[in-house]
Amino acid sequence: MSACKHRKGKAAAGRLLAAALLALWTFVQSPMAGAGEVPAIIGINRLHLAWLPVRDQERVLKEIAASGVTHVRLSLSRPVHKSIEALEIADRLGLRILLEIQLANKSYYPESTRPRPGFGRIWDIHRLSDLDLDRYRKSLREALQRIDGLGIRLDAVEPGNEINYSAYNGDLLVYRKPGRRTPRRVSDVANRAAFERGLDAYIGAVRISREEVRATVHSRDAAIISAGLSDVSSEEADKRGMERLDPGEVISLLRQRGIDNHVDAYGIHVYPGRKSTAAIGTDVTALLDFCRPEDAGRPCWVTEWGIANTARSCPIDDRGRESAIRAMREVFRKLIAAERLTAAFYYDWDTQPSYSLWRCGELSSAGAAAIEPDIDGAPAR
Repeated sequence: MSACKHRKGKAAAGRLLAAALLALWTFVQSPMAGAGEVPAIIGINRLHLAWLPVRDQERVLKEIAASGVTHVRLSLSRPVHKSIEALEIADRLGLRILLEIQLANKSYYPESTRPRPGFGRIWDIHRLSDLDLDRYRKSLREALQRIDGLGIRLDAVEPGNEINYSAYNGDLLVYRKPGRRTPRRVSDVANRAAFERGLDAYIGAVRISREEVRATVHSRDAAIISAGLSDVSSEEADKRGMERLDPGEVISLLRQRGIDNHVDAYGIHVYPGRKSTAAIGTDVTALLDFCRPEDAGRPCWVTEWGIANTARSCPIDDRGRESAIRAMREVFRKLIAAERLTAAFYYDWDTQPSYSLWRCGELSSAGAAAIEPDIDGAPAR
């Protein structure tokens, strides 16, 4: 078979797969899917669309919609008007939106504040303890009013990202040189007082987010998800020289501050690596131990998860990654059935060379496994 015919054949197969996935999703969404049950949310990340021209935003989102994906996690970041352009396209294509609000937006901080340095190893980032809640409310209200005015419906809103990790929370340090032991618990954090003030500010931001979302017309029923927390291990943090805390500990600190009064679910990120099926099951189940049914706490939304494949050749050989992805989906299926997990959004569609599902101009076999609908879904919310 010629290379041209091979590509055309794979493209046709990809279109048939997308059509089948879409048909399956339509079936499980129907009343016949179960008495009042809604399938779990399975989606994809495509952040930073604000950095692309409109024509590229449209191309990417059309590829996602054509693949059979129904839910996307998009970001509200600077420039905000460009972020909203992408939301409008996604909404027009029928995609349901989880909106991540990037708290790194300098509009939310007093002009006199300066970001914490990353010493060239990571970006400089504002300290969460410097967040100006009045500025945050004003900017968020303006953005939500514009989104609402365009008739866009948000399915869920996630204020913040990885606030337990120094890459996204300036109250946690980046060491000038890596190699030192990093904190294992909050008592070890170099500036614990500032970190805890940042958590207080974060609770304020979540409360404001809920109030402003509830004041909209089209998105007033959107779920509020706490910031997806990083699963970077303490050993990896030592190598990088970057402070972090375990997700479970940070959720406990947030619960002490009353976050359950403001959120419908806890956000978490999961990157288990290419481990054995058994190891993936054990490690991911342990990581998500704090996820609970609603009557015992809050369920989780995995707002990022991913398995890497560093191959660059075309056509892509994605069989190894596919087996790890299917192992992840099995863990998710069990947690969904136990009402401890509501949603899982794969990271990423097309921008991360190792994690992307869109390879060589089409959805890979691993990609199809990552985004296929969950037909044993528990009630979404």
